[in-house]
Amino acid sequence: MRKYDFAHGMSKVIFGIGNLFKPTKVYGRENIPRGPAVICANHVYNTDPFYIVTSFPRQEQVWIMAKEEISHWPVVSSVLNWLGFIIWVKRGKADVGAVKSALKALKGGDKLLIFPEGTRNDEIGDGKTGAAMMAIRSKVPIIPVHISTQRGLFTPVRIHIGEAYLPFTEDRKATTDDYQAATDVLMEKIKALGGEEAP
Repeated sequence: MRKYDFAHGMSKVIFGIGNLFKPTKVYGRENIPRGPAVICANHVYNTDPFYIVTSFPRQEQVWIMAKEEISHWPVVSSVLNWLGFIIWVKRGKADVGAVKSALKALKGGDKLLIFPEGTRNDEIGDGKTGAAMMAIRSKVPIIPVHISTQRGLFTPVRIHIGEAYLPFTEDRKATTDDYQAATDVLMEKIKALGGEEAP
């Protein structure tokens, strides 16, 4: 058994117990394509990656890009490093190593979870171009995802998975402006999914 299968299964068990107090409702699973893709979501809580990853099929591994600061947290960092599907990113600088690892994961046929805002926000802000750049360079689709921002005891965590799409289809090399335009479209798609939240 892969470590990923183990982690995915354990997360399902943990979140299954948690669902007694905070149900998880996932919409749009039929939009998940087979094969490599960049999953892009808004980011509000530290638990967001686990809610999103467990919403996707276990058969297809999802790599998570996470801020490098977490790798220094006692116990948590040891567990995540053992699991081996976290790509640590040094924020505030061009982390070439992290980009290479992410592109390698996509090339290997896996999925990659990125929070394009780069940090947690109560309201969706501007996105950074890294997610769009990796999808365009790898020629893989983006899957926009919205995870509910309002959470409390007995309040469902709602995850809306949007339709996958190719962020750049022109027959030429993408430019910096193209990456920015693709990012702007992506953030609008995530916001639109948030508008679909049930009351």
